[in-house]
Amino acid sequence: MNFERLFDFLETLNKNNSKEWMDENRNQYETVKADYVKWLEDLDLKLSKIDENYYSSSGKKAINRINNNLLYHPNKPTYKDHFGAGLDKRPKTGDFYIHLGIQEIFVAGGFYKPKSELLKSIREAIDYNGDEFKEIINSKTFQKHFGGLMEDEAKLKTSPKGFSQDHKHIELLRLKSFAAMKPFKRKEVLSNDFKDQVIETYKAMLPFRRYLNKAVTV
Repeated sequence: MNFERLFDFLETLNKNNSKEWMDENRNQYETVKADYVKWLEDLDLKLSKIDENYYSSSGKKAINRINNNLLYHPNKPTYKDHFGAGLDKRPKTGDFYIHLGIQEIFVAGGFYKPKSELLKSIREAIDYNGDEFKEIINSKTFQKHFGGLMEDEAKLKTSPKGFSQDHKHIELLRLKSFAAMKPFKRKEVLSNDFKDQVIETYKAMLPFRRYLNKAVTV
């Protein structure tokens, strides 16, 4: 995978963010995209050998559209400044997300601002066995890779409906997102072992994601 070419394309696109430019350079985009899709499919195959419950998907299905949704975000540029892809995403579960951009590069997973019914299920799981969840996120492996949960600026200042203020896990129950993220530098993406680093990140996040996915599917 030529990640240098991927970043070069994104930087040029960011400076010429228009449909007219994209139409003129469609072949360049398709070449970069096809290269990345192939890389994702090899990663998908490797990850499927780690977890027996892994939900496999093609690279074309995993990769996100590069167009911004201007219907809901009319002030955004026509195209994104990154390639995003989600793997191991069974319907109504959290995915394993890879974000390669000119501003941010990271691997993340879990649930970022989930719908109310999913959030309710996660809170119920924490109410039932929050000690297990705390043990996962406080483990040496999780802390080493992610440093804890992603900061949640939307978290409640009081207790959610149905839970008391003095609940032993009240700080977790106040959250509206349950996600973990590991940032990467561009030089790490360009290194020969980037795929191995992503695989190690997947392994480190697996207990966390298993807990959350079980919470929303049981």
